[in-house]
Amino acid sequence: MAESSAEARWYVVHTYSGYENKVKADLEKTIKNRSLQDTILAVEVPVQDVVELRNGVKKVVQKKMFPGYVIIQMIMNDDTWYVVRNTRGVTGFVGPGSKPVPLSQEEIDRMGIRDLETVVDLKVGDTVTVVSGVWEGTAGMIKSINQGKQTVTIHVDIFGRETPVELGFAEVRHM
Repeated sequence: MAESSAEARWYVVHTYSGYENKVKADLEKTIKNRSLQDTILAVEVPVQDVVELRNGVKKVVQKKMFPGYVIIQMIMNDDTWYVVRNTRGVTGFVGPGSKPVPLSQEEIDRMGIRDLETVVDLKVGDTVTVVSGVWEGTAGMIKSINQGKQTVTIHVDIFGRETPVELGFAEVRHM
């Protein structure tokens, strides 16, 4: 039975305090290394902009909405459960006992998870330059855009061959 992204639900994972971004980074690396992009679709640490007043200066900073928690959109199966549960810094899924319980649509709406989708001015055929990561400084043409995963695929020239590279929206800029 083939699983589809329509079966993906949002789950909450408890982490050690202060490890939220590390857990997100480790999970995203594992997803890429194990090619789990079709079963673990998104890993989010919801933040909100807060105005802080320090020494008479207003500054907008991002604060975690749920310290100690990471929200994951995934298709729950033995493999995905194991990958998430065994990520360093994860203490468990939120739910009774060891049974993860997905968030209801009402909870998702209340948390504003829908707002996590990024609206970008990128389109297939645009030429972009990579601004961070291993491919920094590389230019390429966008071949596809995955709004759900918030990635673009560009082709880069490696040893005289065009090779597809998947990058996050924040890793590329228009040339």
